Amino acid sequence: MTFRNFAPSKQINMKKALILGALLFGTLPHTMAQTKTVNLRIVETSDVHGYFFPYDFVNRKPLEGTLMRINTYVNNLRNQYGENLLLIDNGDILQGQPTCYWSNYVMTTDQNIAARMVNYMRYDAETIGNHDVEPGHAVYDKWIREVRCPILGANVVEKENGQPYLKPYAIFVRDGVKIAVIGLLTPTIPCWLNESVYEGLEFHEMVSCAKKWVKQVREVEHADFVIGLFHSGKEGGLVLNGAEEDATARVAREVPGFDIIFFGHDHQVHNEWIENTDGKQVLTLDPSCFAVNVADAQISLTYEKGKLRKKDIKGDIVSVRKEQIDEQMSQNFQPDFNRIKSYVDRKIGHFETTVSTRDCFFGNSAFSDFIHSLQLSISGADISFNAPLAFDSKIEAGDVTMADMFKLYRFENKMYVLNMTGKEVLGHLEESYDRWVNTMKRPEDHLLLLNDASKEDQQRTGFLNYTFNFDSASGIDYEVDVTKPNGQKVRILRMSNGEPFQINKTYKVVMNSYRGNGGGDLLTKGAGIPKEKLNSRIIYQSPLDLRHYLTQEIERLGNVSPQAAHNWKFTPEEWTIPAAKRDYKQLFGEEKQ
Repeated sequence: MTFRNFAPSKQINMKKALILGALLFGTLPHTMAQTKTVNLRIVETSDVHGYFFPYDFVNRKPLEGTLMRINTYVNNLRNQYGENLLLIDNGDILQGQPTCYWSNYVMTTDQNIAARMVNYMRYDAETIGNHDVEPGHAVYDKWIREVRCPILGANVVEKENGQPYLKPYAIFVRDGVKIAVIGLLTPTIPCWLNESVYEGLEFHEMVSCAKKWVKQVREVEHADFVIGLFHSGKEGGLVLNGAEEDATARVAREVPGFDIIFFGHDHQVHNEWIENTDGKQVLTLDPSCFAVNVADAQISLTYEKGKLRKKDIKGDIVSVRKEQIDEQMSQNFQPDFNRIKSYVDRKIGHFETTVSTRDCFFGNSAFSDFIHSLQLSISGADISFNAPLAFDSKIEAGDVTMADMFKLYRFENKMYVLNMTGKEVLGHLEESYDRWVNTMKRPEDHLLLLNDASKEDQQRTGFLNYTFNFDSASGIDYEVDVTKPNGQKVRILRMSNGEPFQINKTYKVVMNSYRGNGGGDLLTKGAGIPKEKLNSRIIYQSPLDLRHYLTQEIERLGNVSPQAAHNWKFTPEEWTIPAAKRDYKQLFGEEKQ
């Protein structure tokens, strides 16, 4: 370009214009950079329950899912997102498969395998779950020290000073985006666990706690994006002093400020948008349990001139059942696998007969009554309470191994003996059977309280209510008349030793610690014992878990032949026997053999 046709003054003006244009052109990249889009990926696991290896140590067969497939899925995403991927876990990782029992109670001086898994997979944050509290301070305090990512629990508070026992939240900065993760735990821990397990701690109600910490991360930390990581189901469950067990939906509605809430505890899949009180939509995701799914959120944040202008959020529940196993991870943990397998393969004794939990729902069963008999023998109690802890579990006749003991007794509950009156025993059983059986009006009715909608629910499995609250009793003979209304079904005939059952007499009753602490409300709502009075009723607490004592007793006996006790039955039998056959087929898809 030439300027010789312009007058000097015009040349000067043009020169200024060119300089201005050059400056403007020089700032264009900077101006364009003021519009910035950041893509994030958040992956959540929840209620893993020791499903680390692609092998079921209880049933001794391959497993779908597990952390070794999840790690493949996560690493593939890390290749795309790098540091813009956050991997978070929602608790209940310390209890479940024998992998956990091995670390918590057998090889206690080694680093907990759950901590090593979390560290290997490079989790960014974790919330504590109720089953992580259950093993007691010695286990979970050690695990917290060993895990390299922050363990969150904003509503887990020290009694003495009101300060958080765990970190309330964690802050992550990714590509200039400040992300806050707030952790909360279901506050109804005291409904299930004895205070000695969580000595010095309180669990505060979730809504008010969430409001406090959302305000903190929004106004003080100036977080761009706020994530909830809640070990609490969607809604419902128990209520303790106004605090709800499952409060995720309530928090999403009543506490503005969350962008996404990842949750768990209820072992159900959820993917739902919930409108909060500000009229904004909050994504809530729950991948269910046992490491067969992950909750996966894709987030796109657009900034203009440094200000966050737009959030695009999408959430999926992704199955990892068929994902490739991470071979490098598998090799890394092979020595642990070998030691755990050797432990569960150890012979304990010999069963002359096969036992199955299927029978527990329809009357006396060899499976449940064997536990009853051992509880009575070990404790010296008068009466035993026990419920099926698995929907469909079987121990075949033959050699019994340590793996079978995890079928016989699924959880690490302790053994309690409580003083209860005959009236309280009756009330306890009435409450149990009211949840268990239907009130039959005609022979064609169901015997059991079933619910087709719960078939995929890992805890209800086709029932209306939780089967682990279906307590039967041993030490007494009784009938359950399913034609009677609720609260009037149970008729206790006598003590099983032939002595009369006395409604005002005090009996020693053996049960697991979950029940003895008020779990399931059978003692409180049914027997009518106030929650605060339960501790005063406990006359014995076993130092170790029930499975330990059951194992010891089977080892002592050597050869055993578990048999049904025939101390109780459903009546009238001309209705209940055909109804039981129909319900059996509906639940298990086949005729009873």
